[in-house]
Amino acid sequence: MLYPVMPVYLKSIGFSALVIGILEGFAEATAGFSKGYFGTMSDRTGKRVPFVRLGYFLSSLSKPMLALFQYPLWVFLARGADRLGKGIRTSARDAVLSAESTPQTKARVFAFHRGMDTAGAMIGPVAALVFLYFLPDNFRLLFLLAFIPGIAGVLITYYLKDKNIAPDPSVKSKGFFSFLKYWKAADAQYRKLVSGLLFFTLINSSDIFLLLMIKQSGYSNLEVISAYIFYNFVYAVFSYPAGMLADKLGYRKVMILGTLVFAIVYGGMAFSPSLPVIFGLFFLYGIYASATESISKAWITSVSRKEDAATAIGFYTGFGSIFTMLASFTAGFLWSEFSPQVTFVYSSAGAILTVIYFTFFIKFKQHAE
Repeated sequence: MLYPVMPVYLKSIGFSALVIGILEGFAEATAGFSKGYFGTMSDRTGKRVPFVRLGYFLSSLSKPMLALFQYPLWVFLARGADRLGKGIRTSARDAVLSAESTPQTKARVFAFHRGMDTAGAMIGPVAALVFLYFLPDNFRLLFLLAFIPGIAGVLITYYLKDKNIAPDPSVKSKGFFSFLKYWKAADAQYRKLVSGLLFFTLINSSDIFLLLMIKQSGYSNLEVISAYIFYNFVYAVFSYPAGMLADKLGYRKVMILGTLVFAIVYGGMAFSPSLPVIFGLFFLYGIYASATESISKAWITSVSRKEDAATAIGFYTGFGSIFTMLASFTAGFLWSEFSPQVTFVYSSAGAILTVIYFTFFIKFKQHAE
């Protein structure tokens, strides 16, 4: 409900593009460090459900916090709480998904979860769109209402039960940065794969900049939110087919295709396109997302041990969040100091380099093959 509203809301209370970039970077850094730490803790304890439940609760609690005050420090705190919740739950949740799949179905299991998650990200903005149509700019009430489905999701987690998972004896360190040690212990295939994925993350800033570009082009708040809804619709519809395709053709081919589509989208957005072209690009952006986000996690778990699943994902998603922070800082800087066009050309060029890396430097086969 809130993600496509955030840039509009932040602009309305005086946040510049640079400050928005700093805010999103801070939020992603919070999620990043906690993903690695709590992923390692989940493997060390052999528990998954408590991390999933606590993470969703904390993110739900952050929604009404935004309705209370508009002070920048408070906004940073609320966004930080939201991303901390994401960091607590993500690795343990993905480890559950990996455990419930086979090598032949892993991509579609992750893709099914992502498709359903994205369906929620489509329905939520539709609700926000209807709300803002009848009550324009009433952001505070919207933030309060968003708490209702959030806490309902937390209650549903009580139907989830932990399986008997043996704690990983190799995970002995309890420090906050103990997950960093996984890099040396990981398989060479994992290190090579994650290196490419993290490079791409370094040029892939927050989607908020895409929404800001639409707003910058002179379109209304409703058109901004509508574009985001359309993107999530495409993402939700194509996630599962993309997962099936990855299980059949291999993760690498689908990842290359998705990253190439990303380069086309960001290159197109640099030219301040008309609204119909924007919707066409957002259609492609949904294809990109469905072909990369869930497939990358399936690929990672296929080159790591079952006992290390949460740590392996936590290391990648943790550093991925940190690199997204740097990408958001960079995007905000390029936007403010040069132009929005430079921001998008930079990301498009980086995606092309990523395609080259996956095409010529990653040749190993996934375990499913």
